[in-house]
Amino acid sequence: MNTGKTIFSQVTEFLPMHTFRQCVERYSGNRKVQTFSCLDQFLCMIFAQLTYRESLRDIEACLRAQQSKLYHMGIRGRVSRSTLADANENRDWRIYADFAQSLIHTARQLYQNDDFGIDLQQTVYALDSTTVDLCLSVFPWAKFRKTKSAVKLHTLLDLRGNIPTFIHISDGKLHEVYILFLDIPLRVNKTPL
Repeated sequence: MNTGKTIFSQVTEFLPMHTFRQCVERYSGNRKVQTFSCLDQFLCMIFAQLTYRESLRDIEACLRAQQSKLYHMGIRGRVSRSTLADANENRDWRIYADFAQSLIHTARQLYQNDDFGIDLQQTVYALDSTTVDLCLSVFPWAKFRKTKSAVKLHTLLDLRGNIPTFIHISDGKLHEVYILFLDIPLRVNKTPL
């Protein structure tokens, strides 16, 4: 019988929860929340990502199978499809965007002195775009072609450590070149690749 922490808890204990709580407070994320907090939602989504869950039904089934371990994983609220769907739809996305920026900042500091094979005086960035195909009947707001919809995920990578510096989601029709005209927060002496 295991008397220690779950692997999930061991992985999530490295997250700066103080910073997460600050992000939640900044945007009043837990206002009018009875049981399923922003932290519960965040941990459920981490679990879903790490275990390759593909739908809310899949997430719910997997977490329900581990009902007795949820408390030890840090999830205090009751997990159901409708609760997850409501949380994903209604919670302020800026909570998670700010927290992601905080994690990116921490990761960049860890890898800023790593050598990546080429001796450069400046920071080198790579811009990559990926089209994510969506179902037109479910996502009519993201119309891409006559019979399908899509969004584009534009990612600016700092090649030192392969850490995303900037992520922008646009409609599927926007070409990568136009992303360079956005207000991208880069360090001085930048060299886009």
